[in-house]
Amino acid sequence: MDLFEYQGKQYFARFDIPVSPGGIADTVEEAVVQAAAAGYPVVVKAQVQVGGRGKAGGIKLANNEDEVRLHAANILGMDIKGHLVERVWVEYASDIAEEYYASFTLDRAAKKHLLMLSVEGGVEIEAVAETNPDAILLRHIDPVDGITLEWARQAAIDARMPAQSVEGVASILVKLYRCFTEGDCDLAEINPLILKPTGEIHALDAKVSLDNNAEFRHPEWAEYRETEVLDERELLAREKGLQYIGLQGSVGIIANGAGLAMSTLDVVNQVGGSAANFLDIGGGANADLMSAALEVINYDQSVKSILINIFGGITRGEEVAKGIVEALNRVSLRAPIVIRLDGTNAEEGRQILLSAGIPESVLQSKPTMLEAARAAVAIANAN
Repeated sequence: MDLFEYQGKQYFARFDIPVSPGGIADTVEEAVVQAAAAGYPVVVKAQVQVGGRGKAGGIKLANNEDEVRLHAANILGMDIKGHLVERVWVEYASDIAEEYYASFTLDRAAKKHLLMLSVEGGVEIEAVAETNPDAILLRHIDPVDGITLEWARQAAIDARMPAQSVEGVASILVKLYRCFTEGDCDLAEINPLILKPTGEIHALDAKVSLDNNAEFRHPEWAEYRETEVLDERELLAREKGLQYIGLQGSVGIIANGAGLAMSTLDVVNQVGGSAANFLDIGGGANADLMSAALEVINYDQSVKSILINIFGGITRGEEVAKGIVEALNRVSLRAPIVIRLDGTNAEEGRQILLSAGIPESVLQSKPTMLEAARAAVAIANAN
């Protein structure tokens, strides 16, 4: 779950990471009130979960009430890369001497936490990686060991932080790591992390992604769910209890297991297609679950074919097949299905699908994931 900037800063504040005083506003008048509370000058910042806000005119400096009114009126309702601005964050404008970058995330391949630290902040880290990769310090952390202030201080030195910034950056890194681990984040990023003329180190922005698997430990996250930006497909999927992420392609994806679903997306891409979604139905594939999945996929008008990729471990092939047959009696599909069914009792499942008399124009069965992906992409491209 991705937080808005203002929510990320509020989250940071729980771990004593210094952020600018400010407040959230839904209207111009509320922005004026928040500006007065923060103290002039202020920055009026569009709250959308996308980069490039500044270039789009979504971040403006205001020195007085009239300027706040002008900028808030212009920003509220603005479209930034397809995201409608419904709220602005109004905060005290900090003086900036230098800008850095700091983040913690999980390196799944290494099975360790990863620090990314750079003296080049204020721009997208992907741009820094492309133009000057040596400017980014990458350092793994064993989750069992964590980090110490001494470790953080050495990381700041190794990242070639200026001498006057080392202690402040090290202190922030320790607090940011606590936020990342104790706060159950997938990503905790500060860009820019600024050095003020006074010598203080300060988080000027916040990008926080929370680990949904840890939600049971955080009842306070319920407030974030209320502001989460979801498209209509994702809202429908949430109502049905499905793990779904909407994408922009034409091949609808249904798989059992997050890893298999990701692999399916990759294979579709490799054979020249594009996925319309990520949908993980988990370990079960009964009629109710399969009907719900197909209904969500069917809702997406851009879907031209549906690829169902099931590998049965605990999930049994005949139960999957029965679920699909029953689901087809409940849901009138606009797009044909290509299924790859393998694993436990897969042959029984394929026989059930064959004996159901489903026309090949509605459902095709393929023996491998690659063949199924090619067939689904060919159908999508033809339509």
